Amino acid sequence: MSNEVRDPLLPDRNLISSLQSLVDSLQNRVKELEEENAKLSSRLSSCCCHKIEEACDSVVVDCNSLLAERRESKTGGNTTTKKKVVEKISGSNTRAINHHCKRYVALKIMYFGKRFYGFASEAQMDPTIESEIFSAFEKTRLLVGDKKELRYSRCGRTDKGVSSVGQVIALLLRSSLKETDASNENSEKIVFKEQIEREIDYVGVLNRVLPDDIRVLGWSPVPVGFSARFSCLSRDYKYFFWRENLNFLAMEEAGKKFLGEHDFRNFCKMDAVNVHNYKRNITLFEICPSDVRYDGNQLWAFKIKGSAFLWHQVRCMVAVMLMIGQGLESPDVVDTLLDTEKTPRKPQYTMAPELPLVLHSCEFESIEFICSADAGQALRMHLANQCRNYQLQAAIFNDALLSCLPISSGQRSLKGTTKKKASYIPLMSRPTEPSYEERRLKLNSKTFGLSKSS
Repeated sequence: MSNEVRDPLLPDRNLISSLQSLVDSLQNRVKELEEENAKLSSRLSSCCCHKIEEACDSVVVDCNSLLAERRESKTGGNTTTKKKVVEKISGSNTRAINHHCKRYVALKIMYFGKRFYGFASEAQMDPTIESEIFSAFEKTRLLVGDKKELRYSRCGRTDKGVSSVGQVIALLLRSSLKETDASNENSEKIVFKEQIEREIDYVGVLNRVLPDDIRVLGWSPVPVGFSARFSCLSRDYKYFFWRENLNFLAMEEAGKKFLGEHDFRNFCKMDAVNVHNYKRNITLFEICPSDVRYDGNQLWAFKIKGSAFLWHQVRCMVAVMLMIGQGLESPDVVDTLLDTEKTPRKPQYTMAPELPLVLHSCEFESIEFICSADAGQALRMHLANQCRNYQLQAAIFNDALLSCLPISSGQRSLKGTTKKKASYIPLMSRPTEPSYEERRLKLNSKTFGLSKSS
């Protein structure tokens, strides 16, 4: 007979493990049902319980038939029929979808740009933020036509790796209200609170299907003549950097020189083919602290506001500012670079990295973004969870840093003898890029040569 004493806590541990597994399974199932519910709700609202006349083959599809097709497909029904129905109501079939009520809507969007090849899908590299957003539109059946018919516009075209917490796009989206049809004048009238409450919850619907690093922050009804690009009054950028030993007095002196209207051709990547006016107006240039610290170092940010910006303008401005902060350049170098008569050619220098740059906000007249209470609560919970996830990653990297083997004195001396600090070349002593006039002359000569040969 065995004298082994059994642990009285063992059954409880097994029970807890089983319950935890059940909870995880139920949570996953709830998430799947929420996504399924969003899709079904979107289809129901798109049908509006009335028949849609198909121009392709005069097939009529109503709400009940769509739901029946979905049930049939799940039980091994005719997949060909299902695909045919879905194709007829997708955003690409504008003749079918144009029967829906629609309204012109502005969306405020945030995204963490690290894994994206810029915002615009024209970059021909995937993924882009724009391609992910339009994929969400298609999944939720919010589109009412192709891109040309949507009157689509975007406020800023951020580059690869750049983030935003205030990007704005505008386009025609499906509406649950008949009186908001964009073909009449009602779309430009005041939208009452009752109409907002009966409208599709654009924020909640889209955020359920968007990836974790993209979220819609709010939406607003806008008049048909609105353009996210040309109706924008100002754009506000932030560029984060570590305090370290930078000379803030020199940087503040240099930052003031950017204020006002100047020719910024020496602070951008020149596009002589499409851009011929390089004057831009900067209305704000500040250096602001944040509450983030690491290893005794504080995170700060340049805050730059202007009516519009040139290609890579902010990153070029920041690059020169950091040279000044490090004591490599005088604040007066800003005056020299802004004087395009004395300095028609841009000195060659590397612009600041893209990851710390954020499109912070876009300002419009009489546009107020809204978000339902439920969608707002879900959004806050998601963003808070993302913050915790990134802090966990930072903690792991910090733990790895602390786990590194110490560097011996011999390794220190070897490192000091083999690695030499590169000597700094002042900006105004560096090789220069071709001026705008030289670029245009070269382009014109190529055009003349082609026309002559033809």
